[in-house]
Amino acid sequence: MELDGAGLTCAQVHEAAYGGTRVTIASLDRARAAWATAQELTGPVYGRSTGVGANRGVILDKPGLDLLRSHVCGAGPPIPPARARAMLVVRLNQLLAGGSGIDPAVLPVLAEAINGGFTPPIQTYGAIGTGDLSALATTALCLLGELPWHHEPPPPLPSGTPPIDATATATADPRFPFAPEDALPFISSGAATLADAAIACHRLRLLLDAVIDVAAMSFTAVGASAEPLAAAVQEARPHPGQAAVAARLRGLLTQELATRVQDPYGYRAFAQVHGAAVDALDRATAAVEIDLNAAAENPLISGSLAWHNGNFHSAPLALALDALRAALVQTAQLSAARLATLMDPAYTGHHPFLADRPGSSGALILEYVAQDALAELRLLATPVTTGTAVISLGTEDHAGFATQAARNALRCLEPLEIVLACERTAALRALNTPTADRPLTDDLTTSRHALTPHPPP
Repeated sequence: MELDGAGLTCAQVHEAAYGGTRVTIASLDRARAAWATAQELTGPVYGRSTGVGANRGVILDKPGLDLLRSHVCGAGPPIPPARARAMLVVRLNQLLAGGSGIDPAVLPVLAEAINGGFTPPIQTYGAIGTGDLSALATTALCLLGELPWHHEPPPPLPSGTPPIDATATATADPRFPFAPEDALPFISSGAATLADAAIACHRLRLLLDAVIDVAAMSFTAVGASAEPLAAAVQEARPHPGQAAVAARLRGLLTQELATRVQDPYGYRAFAQVHGAAVDALDRATAAVEIDLNAAAENPLISGSLAWHNGNFHSAPLALALDALRAALVQTAQLSAARLATLMDPAYTGHHPFLADRPGSSGALILEYVAQDALAELRLLATPVTTGTAVISLGTEDHAGFATQAARNALRCLEPLEIVLACERTAALRALNTPTADRPLTDDLTTSRHALTPHPPP
């Protein structure tokens, strides 16, 4: 995967995290230009010749690397290596966009760490959406040799792959001797938050696509009408997600079923509700991918100047992820509603709860499991952007909390998948002859694997 600071996508971040993809560097030209400019700067420059935060007015003749050491303080469970690797990929791509003024010699070393299976030992808690300072300071101390890397050797390259210096697997711990003025430029980034958001958006796209396949099974099982999916209906209200969802579902159904004049909303309003979730995902993905390729540095080294700014603030990302998580709840609620109709003999023609005989419980337990997961999903959808924080003696008086929004988006994957797996398991049972009562755990696991064949983040 070639990184150039401009074209990184959520899917590529996911592939770099979980697929063992090596990275190469297209060009260091923009990073070199910013670094050359930074060497010529005079006067106070935040973090280079001054302190940071409330210490911004303190002029430092010889700033040291204590900024890195002081910002290593995480808590909670360790971040899995794949997510830490995704963070490294994101930060490398951002630095290639130029604007940081950091010594460009660090960039091939970051590529070496990624390709060699080295990740920093970062922990869950420590950021509020104004920069992943603790995670990146930990990375910097690993590069300095003051903290140990976590190391998992990467899979071997395919036979016949030509050796490339920028993708060579490291044989020793990657090291880089940061200059004091490189400390802030390295850590002033939300790369860990963006990595989580990119992984979540990619995995959610696969899952939201699978929702349509599951809904098609339920449509068929209950003989739901395809009339609400008609092109004429979509053209009358042209939301893009709605139209795309309706078109795809129409293609999966074999006939224009119309056994009832009006079906419940789980069927009749499926394209509208699920289409809104697809639109929300598109907006979130766009917000993530802008920042994956942005030089959101403070200060920004551009032209011949250092521009002090607030591009590090994560409000656009946090708001988009809040809207996405709310939309996921609505999609899951309709799935649970369709699950309820699958338990109803008025819709399936089977015994209640898809039992094999009257009085048996059949697949009733699936509703309990689905509602439990749905309750969890509702909790995870609580917006983070209604809160704020004031820190550093009031100098930093607002926070976006995109870190929490991205973390919760990742956590949404499991309960959403479980709700959909319950619907799929019931739909399969309704489409066939219901069997005698038995444990359904394996059936549910099979449905989950069918929905998400990839390893969990």
